[in-house]
Amino acid sequence: MSGNTGGMRGSWAILLGAGLLLAGCSAPARGTGTEADASSRGTGPSASAGSSVDSPAVSSPSGRASASGSSSDSSATSVFTPAASLVPRTAKGGGLLAESVVLAPADLGRDFGAQDPAESTPGTWAVLDESCRWEREKLPRGVLASTSRYSRQPAAAGKSAIKVTAVATVHTDALGADEQVSTTLEEVLRCPEQRPRSNERITDLMSLGTPFGAREQEYADDSVLEAGRFTENGGAAQSYRWMVARLGTVVVAVSVTGGTGHTDQELNELGSKALAQMLTRVEQRLKEK
Repeated sequence: MSGNTGGMRGSWAILLGAGLLLAGCSAPARGTGTEADASSRGTGPSASAGSSVDSPAVSSPSGRASASGSSSDSSATSVFTPAASLVPRTAKGGGLLAESVVLAPADLGRDFGAQDPAESTPGTWAVLDESCRWEREKLPRGVLASTSRYSRQPAAAGKSAIKVTAVATVHTDALGADEQVSTTLEEVLRCPEQRPRSNERITDLMSLGTPFGAREQEYADDSVLEAGRFTENGGAAQSYRWMVARLGTVVVAVSVTGGTGHTDQELNELGSKALAQMLTRVEQRLKEK
């Protein structure tokens, strides 16, 4: 992709602004959310590692982000064209790509460690069922692999813990990946209230979709931001943010949650940087050498 790195950094500020706007419309000024994956299939909420689901949150990538809006002038139809010979065609190849793209705790910062469990069950992804509950199910045909990793920064000095879920899903073709992102956007309309786990609720959900070329979004073929409110065990409502982006056949997602002592902007920046790292990894692994 020509000039992609510079565009990535420039569009991050746009995505951050959209994330803050969306969060301001639907969530409290003080931020936290639930950790998760997200998408209606393969990137859906689940609260932390090991549960039958993953859980989402909206954030904004620091090297490549953008966000909301209506279309702008764009003659191109894709931000990145991968080398055909490097695009995975098998479950093994998709698994290797997903594993190499999705972030581990050390990628987020020295204070982050793995949750228990630290990673999703191989061969599964998150699905939002008819009752708006998230469950992990076997990968369907057309999805080669999906990996989620769950990280946590411990509470300290008057600040609550921060939880981050990073997700990478590899499809057999771009149409399948595009459908995953579209479904993510539509699910908020179907289920404005969702249950990642039996003791967790996500409410007041709002979503914002931005395809490549809209409002200077130059970091992905398509993207979705979500914001809402998250409660656990009947506790105080927290801010919830979630971001999803697609490059070709790969969908990456990041959720960030944090409570007392953490601002929306801080959580947005953390999530946006994580998403940017994963998008960059996708390009590095699939571009012509």
